[in-house]
Amino acid sequence: MVSKVAAEHKTYEAAAKSIDDTLEKMGLSYLDMMIIHSPQLWTEVNQSDDRYVEGNRAAWKALEDAYKAGKLKAIGVSNFQIGDIESLSETAEIKPMVNQILCHISNTPVELIDYCQKNGIAVEAYSPIAHGEILEQEDIKAMAAKYGVTVPQLCIRYTLQLGLISLPKTGNPEHMKSNAEVDFEISAEDLEKLKNFKKIESYGKSGVFPVYGGKL
Repeated sequence: MVSKVAAEHKTYEAAAKSIDDTLEKMGLSYLDMMIIHSPQLWTEVNQSDDRYVEGNRAAWKALEDAYKAGKLKAIGVSNFQIGDIESLSETAEIKPMVNQILCHISNTPVELIDYCQKNGIAVEAYSPIAHGEILEQEDIKAMAAKYGVTVPQLCIRYTLQLGLISLPKTGNPEHMKSNAEVDFEISAEDLEKLKNFKKIESYGKSGVFPVYGGKL
């Protein structure tokens, strides 16, 4: 079971309470992993220059203590940029084990991925299908057809070949089954094309959310 410390919890006390409250609500003695949802307050993502350095350090300390106490089996962060991780590492006893980031064809933060991987931080890619918007890209449809797969399968395989943990989201059992059928290889040439694919201009209705560039 995985959960998150809300982006608004930027004190030790608030983060520690969040961990304990989550365990109590779930009726568990430990969680497999817990991560800090964002380095910034949720309503300030992509809208503010404040990276909440001290607040993130305080929340991280709460995660470290919970990890040492056996309440959490792994601890990490989400939406953290290189500077956020470096500032956290200056006072951390335990480095983040995971950084969960927005990554998909047309939005691949190569420098951040390389940094995490070189520093032993696993990278999880959420919204690998670009919240569904990639499904309308004709060039991507053509490449998927070339490999005899669906667009979501191509997108998921793309993140896997980058060495990421792919986190597609669906409530449809058939889609879940299809999403797991990615036993094929994207060529090096096509992988480069996908890395440099034109950036999606709009995430549609999801564009209002901060992580997609909008403002709640």
